[in-house]
Amino acid sequence: MIDKIIDLRSDTVTKPTDRMREAMMNAEVGDDCYGEDPTIHRLEALAAEKVGKAAAMYVPTGTMGNTAALLAHTRAGDYAIMDAECHIYYYEHGNVSSLAGIMPVVMNSPDGVPPLEEVEAYLQRDPAKFPRVSLICLENTHNRRGGRAIPLDRMDAVHELAARYGVPVHLDGARVFNAADALGVDVREITGRVDSVMFCLSKGLCAPVGSMVAGAADFIQEARRARKRLGGAMRQSGVLAAAGIVALTEMSDRLGEDRANAKLLAKALSQFDELGVRPETVDTNMVFVNTEPLGIPAADFADRALQHNIKVSVYGPTTVRMVTNHDASREDVLYAAETLVDLIKTF
Repeated sequence: MIDKIIDLRSDTVTKPTDRMREAMMNAEVGDDCYGEDPTIHRLEALAAEKVGKAAAMYVPTGTMGNTAALLAHTRAGDYAIMDAECHIYYYEHGNVSSLAGIMPVVMNSPDGVPPLEEVEAYLQRDPAKFPRVSLICLENTHNRRGGRAIPLDRMDAVHELAARYGVPVHLDGARVFNAADALGVDVREITGRVDSVMFCLSKGLCAPVGSMVAGAADFIQEARRARKRLGGAMRQSGVLAAAGIVALTEMSDRLGEDRANAKLLAKALSQFDELGVRPETVDTNMVFVNTEPLGIPAADFADRALQHNIKVSVYGPTTVRMVTNHDASREDVLYAAETLVDLIKTF
C-alpha cells in the first residue's frame, strides 16, 4: 500500500500550484468594490477574451455565478428551461425559485440537453396566459450525465431555436475547458453558442477559489448588481484573482492528462461487465461505478477503498464517482486502478 491518500472524489480537491501561491503572495491589489483592484481587472479581461465574450465578472463560487446569471437574465415569475439532472436544479439549493423567483421547467434527456420539441412547446405559449420563458440553461460538461461533453451540434440546435424566440441561453460551464479538450476545439467554439457562461477556476484548473461569469457588457452590468445582492462583492480580492490568472494561462492545456487517466481507470474497471463502466462513454475526467451487482452500497465500497488510501465519492445509494485531477498522477491512477480491481474481486 502506498503511504499517501489518492483523492479521486472530485477535481475540486486540487491544491493551488506553486506558481499560483507565488502569484497570490505578490498580487497587486485594491478595493474591488471601488473598481480599483488591478489584478481583478486583468483576470476579468483575460477570462472574457478566453471565452470570446465582451465582459466577465469574478465571483467566489460557481453557484453564485449561476445565480447572478439567473437574476440578470430573468424576472420573478418567469420560466427557465433546464435538464432535470443539471447542477443548477439539482445542487444549488433552490436558487432558481428562492433567490431568482422563477419557475424551473425541468426536462429529461439522456444527454442532458432538453428535447427541442418540448422546449419549443413552451416557447410557443401565449405570454398573456402563461409565464414567459426568459432563459434556457445548458450544462457542459454535464456532471450528472457522466461528465459528458455536449456535442456542438446539440448546442447549435438549442441556441438557434432560442434565438428564433428571442430567449437567451446560459451555460453552466463549470468544466467547460474539459469539454473543449474532449471535443478537440477551442473553448470559444462552445461559449460562442450561448449568450452567457459561468466557468470554474477551482476545479480542473486548480485555483483555490473562484469562478467567472461572462457575456455581453450590459448583461455583466446586471450580473454585478446581482452579485452585490448575493454578498459577492469583495475587497482586495486580487489576492485570489492572481491564482485565477495562472489557472487560465497555464492549466487548461493539461486537462487531456486527466481525460487519459480517466480512460485508463475506466478500462481497468470495464473487465467487470456488471459494473456498467464503458471506456468509450468516458468523455472527460469522470468514471462512474454501479456497486449494486457487488451486493454493497456505494458508501461501503467507499469505506473499503479508503482502507487502501483511495478516496472516491458516494454519488448515490449504489453509485460511486471517481474524478481524475491534477493532484492524482498517472502513477497514482495506475495504483488506484489495480487496487480497485483487486478489491472488486473480493466481493
